[in-house]
Amino acid sequence: MPLKKNQRITARPSEFQFAIADRIEFLNAADWDSLTANASVLLSRRYLSALQFEATEQILRRFAIIYEFGRPVAAVATQTFEVSGDKLTSDSTDRKLKLPEGLRRKSLAMLKRRVMMCGNVHSWGPHGVAFAEGEDAARLWPGVADCLYRIRRADRLTGQTDYVIVKDLFEPDHQHAEALAPFRYRQLKTEPNMVLTIGDNWTTFDHYTASLTSRYRAAAKKVLKPFNTEEITVEVISDIETESARIHELYKAVSKRADVRMFALQESTLPRISTALADDFVTIGIRQNQTLIGFVTVIKDGKTAIGYYLGLDYKINETLPLYHRLLFAVIEQAIVWNCQRVSFGRTALDAKSRLGCRPEATYVWVRHRIPLLNFVVQQLLKTVTHAEPPDRSPFKEAEQSG
Repeated sequence: MPLKKNQRITARPSEFQFAIADRIEFLNAADWDSLTANASVLLSRRYLSALQFEATEQILRRFAIIYEFGRPVAAVATQTFEVSGDKLTSDSTDRKLKLPEGLRRKSLAMLKRRVMMCGNVHSWGPHGVAFAEGEDAARLWPGVADCLYRIRRADRLTGQTDYVIVKDLFEPDHQHAEALAPFRYRQLKTEPNMVLTIGDNWTTFDHYTASLTSRYRAAAKKVLKPFNTEEITVEVISDIETESARIHELYKAVSKRADVRMFALQESTLPRISTALADDFVTIGIRQNQTLIGFVTVIKDGKTAIGYYLGLDYKINETLPLYHRLLFAVIEQAIVWNCQRVSFGRTALDAKSRLGCRPEATYVWVRHRIPLLNFVVQQLLKTVTHAEPPDRSPFKEAEQSG
């Protein structure tokens, strides 16, 4: 019986060549740098080198360069790990779903799968693939699919991979990734990335607040006012390594409340990333009577400022709006950096919509190793729903951003 068209495509290797390594420094540095020069800084060697020893007992990292006739055309970064049910829900989620304790334990015990992610579990955005400038991405995605297959097969000694996930793709990258469909990848639309567009005339944070309507400007002033005292300071932390223990304590207070808890950062993680990214990484701290009570890290990614990890004292947050002040701190830093937008990620959609953020559609592509189950995945994805941010317009009509 002759093979169907998709079977013919996926049943034979592509015409690309591959260099696959366990560590980023094992690959040709010049080739990787040329491929990622215009990609996210989170695909740069300096960032990946700082992060590649994070959770090494839990995460298996692979890096690859795809070549075409000896010419580098794509860079690929993957992470493989096991996902267990207890990482996918928090106590607050269980309360919302009203799950009986016995059913919860039994259900979560059954949920354990091995995942290979083309991307970064510690961040959001297109941090798994970078294509050579000027290349047709749709033409190269089949080479990425071939590369992911080879990595998965080569790593079978460490465990059988159940799912391959390519994350997170924005437009127009998502459209180009349609080339993955013949390889039995299925599309899933996830929670959006909340993005604030920086106004052309914003050279100071006051310009941002002035662009808000009276209602939202009053709300911003209400957040800012308690911090205008002598006992409270909001400023850049020049050396986060010396305060790494307190920073990590505040980070853990936030991470343990997250609905999805994958891999906690080590105390040394943020200091290592800070050293690697140098001027493209800033930590802003809030102190009360010299005691650090909140922090947020910001990464300069080209013309985008990324609100990365944050931490805070929740007891103090009950009377002092630490979380919202930290969000404002990210906007302030973006303006200082002369960035064009702020990427706040896919959490706290309501709070970020009040800042003026707009949702940026985000997609992942998922493949199960058993073809029959790919059909099941496809059907399941049709029933998946996700949170949508409120539709707000906090800016004056004449000065509206995004």
